[in-house]
Amino acid sequence: MFVVTAVDPGTGARAGCLVGFATQTSIEPFRFLVCLSRRNRTYRVARAATVLAVHVLDEEQRELAALFGERTGDEVDKFARCSWRPGPEDVPLLTDARRHLVGRVLERTELGDHIGFLLDPVDVRAGAGTAPLTFRSLPAMEPGHESG
Repeated sequence: MFVVTAVDPGTGARAGCLVGFATQTSIEPFRFLVCLSRRNRTYRVARAATVLAVHVLDEEQRELAALFGERTGDEVDKFARCSWRPGPEDVPLLTDARRHLVGRVLERTELGDHIGFLLDPVDVRAGAGTAPLTFRSLPAMEPGHESG
């Protein structure tokens, strides 16, 4: 599981959400694809974003996963409830996430009820961590927005 964060460079609006659809798409050049539901606020902010940050959560970060998976930025300022710092182009970087990838958005592709954002990495932090949080290790959650 990943948390994707974005900032709209025109308005400064920040957003972030828990995502399960993400994958490496190319070795040379390295490319990464992350998919955002059209229904959530992060997608609406990411439409104008030039970069996105993809954070790898560790198993002990279930509360952070719940914050970004169960709460919607339409109702709650998630960044007031966690520790973060501005990264490249002011994209929010979660300071508790030991691993992240910040990528320049190269393409946006319609993929059913999600939009795929193809990223060209510009900043990668691969710090040591515990086992990554996976879909199977997540507790039951009620999403901030319906999927699809």
